[in-house]
Amino acid sequence: MRRIKREDTVLVIAGKNRGKQGQVRQVLPDQNRVVVQGVNMIKRHMRQRAMGTQAGIVEKEAPLHVSKVMLICKSCNHPVRVGFRVRPDGAKVRVCRACGEDID
Repeated sequence: MRRIKREDTVLVIAGKNRGKQGQVRQVLPDQNRVVVQGVNMIKRHMRQRAMGTQAGIVEKEAPLHVSKVMLICKSCNHPVRVGFRVRPDGAKVRVCRACGEDID
């Protein structure tokens, strides 16, 4: 089970984008990286592929290492560390270490 998942709101805690918040668009677990919406923007020179695609300089998000982001808890609205707990029904859930509430 992952500590950070798609659609989570995260805060960047290191690097040139420190202090920015955004939603996780994609998680790359094999590379330990996440793509956050509107953060770590890079420019790529794109060649025209087909008649419909536009050539030129395109800005897009680059992956960040997962250690550079912290999950923002929905209940206490702070960047927090993530723990895990097994419910009595056997489900494993993510838990906010600050307030103790379930994240999932």
